[in-house]
Amino acid sequence: MDWSLCTPESTLDGFVYRLSPDLPWFRVMSAAVETIQIVVTIMGLGVAAQVLADRLRVPSVVFLILAGVAVGPEGLGLITPAIFGNSLQAIVGLSVAIIVFEGAFHLRIDRIRSAQRETLRLITLGALGSLVGTALVVHYVLGAPWDVAFLIGSLLVATGPTVITPIMNVVPVRERVASTLETEGVVNDVTAAILAIVTFEYVLVGSEGLPTLVREFAIRFGLGILVGATVAVALAYVLRYGRQAVENAPQNARLMVLVSSLTMYAIAEVLGAAFGASEAGIAAVATGGFVLGNTEIPYRETIEQFKGDVSMLVIAFVFVTLASLLSLGDLLGLGVAGLVAVVAIAAVVRPAIVLLSTVGDRLTVRERLFVSALGPRGIIPASVATLFALELRSTNPTAATTLVGTVFLVIFVTVVFEGGLARHIAQALDVIPMRAIIIGGGRVGRELAERLESRGEEVVVVERDQQVVEELRRAGFTVHSGDGTEQDVLESAGIENAKIVAMATKDDDVNLLAGQLARNTYDVGTVVARVDEPSNLDAFEDIDIEAISTSMSVAWSMDNVIERPGISQWMRELDQDGDVQEIEVTSDEHAGKTVSELTDELPEGCHLALISRDETTRLPRPDDRIELGDHLTFIGRREAVRDAITYCTT
Repeated sequence: MDWSLCTPESTLDGFVYRLSPDLPWFRVMSAAVETIQIVVTIMGLGVAAQVLADRLRVPSVVFLILAGVAVGPEGLGLITPAIFGNSLQAIVGLSVAIIVFEGAFHLRIDRIRSAQRETLRLITLGALGSLVGTALVVHYVLGAPWDVAFLIGSLLVATGPTVITPIMNVVPVRERVASTLETEGVVNDVTAAILAIVTFEYVLVGSEGLPTLVREFAIRFGLGILVGATVAVALAYVLRYGRQAVENAPQNARLMVLVSSLTMYAIAEVLGAAFGASEAGIAAVATGGFVLGNTEIPYRETIEQFKGDVSMLVIAFVFVTLASLLSLGDLLGLGVAGLVAVVAIAAVVRPAIVLLSTVGDRLTVRERLFVSALGPRGIIPASVATLFALELRSTNPTAATTLVGTVFLVIFVTVVFEGGLARHIAQALDVIPMRAIIIGGGRVGRELAERLESRGEEVVVVERDQQVVEELRRAGFTVHSGDGTEQDVLESAGIENAKIVAMATKDDDVNLLAGQLARNTYDVGTVVARVDEPSNLDAFEDIDIEAISTSMSVAWSMDNVIERPGISQWMRELDQDGDVQEIEVTSDEHAGKTVSELTDELPEGCHLALISRDETTRLPRPDDRIELGDHLTFIGRREAVRDAITYCTT
């Protein structure tokens, strides 16, 4: 090193040397330090946004976008497009691969089945309707050429797991609603990415003819599916049978999954380039994640946690980075017409295609309205639009401005308003169900879950044994993997919106601790626990938990068969096609009626068996008057009992 190039400067502590900026290695080191500082800043903002979102119970993407705008050229100017140079496309591509893989990995086939018809229509007819409807709005409202309009329309087909999943984490809607939205997001992310690339080449680069468009789309999609499925099957085989690689080393399994997701993306991209079909990697990682996520593999829980943590950091990095590249001029250039277009896309096109696609009896009208109100766009439109705009700046600046301005305006408005208000929208539409949470998925917990679900309850089972979790999921139950004595696990299962918590494990200590949380921390209305050791009953009753002794309940059932065989037989028959339900009178219309009057209005096959008031229960007399707050017990045919409950509570 030639120290003559350094100039000494006097300081209180001695001499320091100021390095000459003319040295090449100095410029490299300086650039590296600057890049590291920028990355650390972005990641810090991302983590802060996640923490703030968790505290306020708002989807994190809202704060990620705001943070990106704040540090971009329109804000503090800490991040500019020149920082990442030509590497931005590769960074975004790999990041999107990780995000899509993680979303597909959590997409279970049983969840798809629970909303099969609606999902199928949303990802086919719905996607087509979104493409055409958005293109019409962009063309006629913004005056964009048809080619640019369809390019924007193809990008905005996507909703995506990066925006839907965080919303579903804070809005505990029914499983069928969440699965519909999340499945649509994962599939349409892939569809939008490939369709946008093909459309970009077709309308702006010079591909000719509709057959060319269809062929290139099929090549990309088919190639991605082939590569993703092949790599996923090979990885699953290694994880299950390559014991030396993963035995007693879950970190090896986690790294293998992460590397494999990037590998399948890279292979598909290379093969796609060879066939002249780029962006096949998105389809590959989506397919690979879905196949692997629905395969039995070891260390699934640790892999899911690891992938979730990695995806959280990647999402934070990409959202903040892309939002920082947003130019205020691109948005203002659209004027009032831009806002009109966004409102039309979000409030007209989206509701229309959702309401048409979800016709049927699986989703209620309120649930369909909620799905139609929730169509925030995410990382795929943002990243691909940015890459397209960078390429179009020199050849067609008008198209580039319209493209990036429209896409980011739609993303910003839908994420901020739909994402930020999602919980309020769900509450206004009354689509957040009161849940019944069962802790323990063994024989008792499973039997209880079946009984509650047969009566229309929204049941969530919490189980820490991964093998039991998989068995329950295959049987169609909604299951959260984790320890039922941990608050974060209970909150993820929706305990804040639970009306029933039942502890059904074999461990009295676990049941007692979980019951304390349910009763004292979350103030759940009904808390009931299985108790194996009769001497522990007092401990449960002391904290106001309904305790069911296993030995006593079995003895009681056997005694009924011995002493009251007729009643026992009748109860068994009732359990098959009948029901017994207790409800609280909440309708002013029925308060003040006599038992005789109410009985005449009940459906055939249903009888009023008991009236409970002021902690006393008695048989009803014809001249007794019903009061608000009374608890009525109905007995009879299952459907008749349900009709009676609806009649008395509405």
